Amino acid sequence: MPVGAPREAVCDKNTEQTGSPAHHNCPVSRATWAFAGRLRPKRAAVPACPYRCICIHTLSCCIQMTLPGSPFLAYQGADLKLDDVSLRDLAHEHGSPLYVYSRRSMLAALAPYQRALVGRPHLVCYAVKANSNLAVLQVFAKAGCGFDIVSEGELARVLAAGGEPGKVVFSGVGKTRSEIKMALEAGVRCFNVESTAELEVISAVATQVGQTAKVSLRVNPDVDAGTHPYISTGLKGNKFGVAHELALSTYKRAATLPGIKVVGIDCHIGSQITEVSPYLDALDRVLDLVEAIELAGIPIHHMDLGGGLGITYTDETPPTADALIGALLAKIDARGHGHRELVFEPGRSLVGNAGVMLTEVLFLKPGEQKNFCIVDAGMNDLMRPALYEAYMGIVNTQTRAGDTSQWDVVGPVCESGDWLGRDRDLNVQAGDVLAVLSAGAYGMTMASNYNTRGRAAELMVDGDQVWVVREREAVADLFKLEKLLPN
Repeated sequence: MPVGAPREAVCDKNTEQTGSPAHHNCPVSRATWAFAGRLRPKRAAVPACPYRCICIHTLSCCIQMTLPGSPFLAYQGADLKLDDVSLRDLAHEHGSPLYVYSRRSMLAALAPYQRALVGRPHLVCYAVKANSNLAVLQVFAKAGCGFDIVSEGELARVLAAGGEPGKVVFSGVGKTRSEIKMALEAGVRCFNVESTAELEVISAVATQVGQTAKVSLRVNPDVDAGTHPYISTGLKGNKFGVAHELALSTYKRAATLPGIKVVGIDCHIGSQITEVSPYLDALDRVLDLVEAIELAGIPIHHMDLGGGLGITYTDETPPTADALIGALLAKIDARGHGHRELVFEPGRSLVGNAGVMLTEVLFLKPGEQKNFCIVDAGMNDLMRPALYEAYMGIVNTQTRAGDTSQWDVVGPVCESGDWLGRDRDLNVQAGDVLAVLSAGAYGMTMASNYNTRGRAAELMVDGDQVWVVREREAVADLFKLEKLLPN
């Protein structure tokens, strides 16, 4: 059943309380049974419901629907709320574009990871790159998480947010000498090493500063995660990790290097993974290696199985975190490795559906071939649609009865690639506030100042409480580090 499929009919003209449009007398519900225009009829517009019910085609519907981010994101009457806060009111008070995150949603997403690992030695390391706002990091630090970082900047953020350096794993294919030195001095838990050349440099830096670097090798298992090629990381053609067939010899080399202590093995095969099978395939190859490495006399203390679990943007049905971990634990136990410490590196699955981006409709521009809904957020604010051609749900924060039309939701940036959503069926007017859903991950963290546009403000909500966790950039902020040439 697609996301947004109705759960129960509420229109008083519904003759059969089945929740199915086929049984509903409203012509709008018969015309479409879809989420935010994702699955839409071929005609451009849908008639208004004669029974004055709220219609699913405009997210103002005869039937209740579940949005990505539910139950924390939901309509209360005609008003879209995150927790107990009106998103439309937030946009009017704080301006737009505007990112809003729910602390309750983040902690609810973390809970199944923690629940599945009770009684096992483990560490859940939040992947900072997904959303690096200090308040977000603070939430996970207070919940006992470690952190997966890929730069010295991310390490500095973790420390500023109260994270423990001893719970930090340092990943990434291009660590610089200065980054390695900073991480050693901070006392990070482990380096996830991605090449023999990197291993040699870590050894040299550690020896120079008189410290021992704890390392695990990130192994590339050559497993297809079935995701977008830009976020696939576990195939031979990807830049990440040590090739599976070279892993044993690289471990043997690591065991001889000064300043190096082998402590684990790491594997991360991609992002937005929606099936269990790629994880199980990769795990089999990792366990084969663990057994071969230990036969060579090199003990492996922990297994870092990465992250990458997907979320629902439209009709995806990824496994729950506890279901995924349960399947992995069953295989680990069956092969006699249940005593090992396990590390997981979730990012998107913790924050993706905990956030939305709000944007105001500036102009409606109907055209012969396309209708354009021009908003004040652009590709510099939210890069995923332009970069990956990613679908993200777009809904009005205030529902109204009436006809819908099909719109391309586009921004003000001077690029034809500046779009947030294509062919969306919306009942929309200038001045409306739209919510781009599932924007908690890889949204603000990938934002830029292209076209000399200031980056958005960020808010955190919890119940009816609201905090500004990042101020909006002013124009003067954008070039304060630049210098004019002397006369």
